[in-house]
Amino acid sequence: MTAGPSPAAAQDPAGLHRNSRRVVEAGAAKGVEVAVVRFPEGTRTAQDAAAAIGCDVAAIVKSLVLVGDHGPVLALVSGANRADYGKVAAALGLGRVDRADADAARAATGFPIGGTAPFGHPAPLATVLDADLLALDTVWAAAGTPDTVFAVTPAALRAATGAVPADVAAR
Repeated sequence: MTAGPSPAAAQDPAGLHRNSRRVVEAGAAKGVEVAVVRFPEGTRTAQDAAAAIGCDVAAIVKSLVLVGDHGPVLALVSGANRADYGKVAAALGLGRVDRADADAARAATGFPIGGTAPFGHPAPLATVLDADLLALDTVWAAAGTPDTVFAVTPAALRAATGAVPADVAAR
């Protein structure tokens, strides 16, 4: 598959949705240049995003909001994988985690499900990064809305989020 959309698909920050502007600003504060790309047909699921971008589904970052022993946490998981919640909990030193409902996810991140960015949240979240993402050159994460994404290297994503890399895939 191709490496991604043409640069012409990138949006001018002035025309961005407020959520995407927040992601751009949070990225800049963390040393990550976020070039938001919008796909009007949507990128709500990993498969939708991969088809729109023209990349393998493994290069899509699913930002999963989970609730652990002490509140919300974030799992950044390859689109090709299903998260093993037991592995996520172990990687973060928690007894257990469960999927957050839509209201809890929005409260923790400020983003809707399907548009949850890996950073730009109201408060930092303990984060785990699927080790499978580290094998890729570029990955694509949601940029605050269900129809926006941005490209980032896995190393930059890890640094910007403070994520703990771990095998979190259900196998």
